[in-house]
Amino acid sequence: MGHFSAWAGAAALAILVVPVVVRTTEDMLNLVPNSLREAATALGAPKWKVVVTVSYRAAMQGMLTGVMLAVARIAGETAPLLFTALNNQFWSTNMNAPMANLPVVIFQFAMSPYEDWQTLAWGGALLITVAILVLNVTARIVASWSSFTR
Repeated sequence: MGHFSAWAGAAALAILVVPVVVRTTEDMLNLVPNSLREAATALGAPKWKVVVTVSYRAAMQGMLTGVMLAVARIAGETAPLLFTALNNQFWSTNMNAPMANLPVVIFQFAMSPYEDWQTLAWGGALLITVAILVLNVTARIVASWSSFTR
């Protein structure tokens, strides 16, 4: 992009997410028993319907785990954000400019000589951890709720 921007940071994090999600999704779909697919095909379901209604449903929990692993991985990534989005001391909504992000702030505050800043860095790390925990629990509840309604 030629300059530091939030778009560059988002692209860098997306590049980190894609392999994890693709690999876990592929593994989970390969774990679905062939007999399950064959049974749906024997009942006359077209191949696309077998994939959507049988394979995806059976692999949904594993695919969700892969997405949650990828989100947890990028939540704490500092290096890609340092080289792409840099940092901004102030709140900004301009996606074409450097943008504030919590992993870089945690890094900067943890490396500072001030004890107050180091305490804030620990608070930021706790904030990211709690956010990932809440996101994970919410995703699990929604996934289990949707499996009961089918």
